[in-house]
Amino acid sequence: MPTNLDPIVVWTASLLGGYLLGSIPFGVIATRLGGAGDIRQVGSGNIGATNVLRTGRRELALITLVGDAGKGALAALLAGALFGPMAAALAAGAAFLGHLFPVWLKFRGGKGVAIFFGAMLAVSWPAGIAAGLTWIAMAVLFRISSLAALTAAAFSPLFVYAVDPGGEDKIVRVYLAMFMALLIFIRHHENIRRLLSGHEPHIGGSRT
Repeated sequence: MPTNLDPIVVWTASLLGGYLLGSIPFGVIATRLGGAGDIRQVGSGNIGATNVLRTGRRELALITLVGDAGKGALAALLAGALFGPMAAALAAGAAFLGHLFPVWLKFRGGKGVAIFFGAMLAVSWPAGIAAGLTWIAMAVLFRISSLAALTAAAFSPLFVYAVDPGGEDKIVRVYLAMFMALLIFIRHHENIRRLLSGHEPHIGGSRT
């Protein structure tokens, strides 16, 4: 952190900037501009890429996926470049919250999987890659998107602890991963209920 700046200013800028960036609803914007209507009225009503795909517009789903992941990464990278690793973690966490509870959508946002991966890759790329590989492996084995996401999120704090290059701010990144994983589990409570009952659809099914 630059020594000539008040920490309160740095933290406030990182948190507020990250939150506002994370609040950008790429799914809503992409579907409206692409002529696919309001994504909140489609499928599960979720604003994420998986639900956007239900419109049949793969290009809009890709835009949403890249946008959601990118805003998490951008928030962390900008704050990190300006203020250092601690600010990067704060901005990433704030962007994640912004996606889940966007001010522009009356605090009704997505489930946070794409932005989770974007943030993880930005703050701790080895752990982000490990989490991504975990998602792929679980998706291939079980073909259940929510299970893959929950597993990747659950293991992410361990990945940071095990493969993060280190430094005095490493513990902050571990806590960030724990924070995001906890909220992903909370946001996926309906998916978890269906997983436990054996009714969670496979990839390509009707719900997420």
